[in-house]
Amino acid sequence: MSTTITYKVNQPIDAQQLTNVFASSGINRPVQDFTRIQKMLNHGNLLVTAWDDEKLIGVARCLTDFSYCCYVSDLAVCKEYQQKGIGKALLAQVKKAATNQAAIILLSAPNAVEYYPHIGFEHVDVAFRIPRSN
Repeated sequence: MSTTITYKVNQPIDAQQLTNVFASSGINRPVQDFTRIQKMLNHGNLLVTAWDDEKLIGVARCLTDFSYCCYVSDLAVCKEYQQKGIGKALLAQVKKAATNQAAIILLSAPNAVEYYPHIGFEHVDVAFRIPRSN
């Protein structure tokens, strides 16, 4: 593990790299469906990545208008790099890229609900969803 983690905005990655991070991080994503993962990459418009030398170790994949809201669809850090501030740094880069005009919004995985208030997120009880069919 390198002592210096670098962060990049909109650095192209492929479905295999994203799948590797998802699988390592423990996040629940369709890692067996590369076509779907590639669509996820193709249609997000803000991608912040964390790198240990040439190894992708973290991602924040977002959809944003850069003026009102920024939805963080995926925040994942490889298990061996967790609890080192990388997720927080990814979100700081998201906030910088999305501008101060955009609210940062995300849906938390149940096991991460306690994490987000510690890094500046406000808990809100006004979200709604229509679940995926598959």
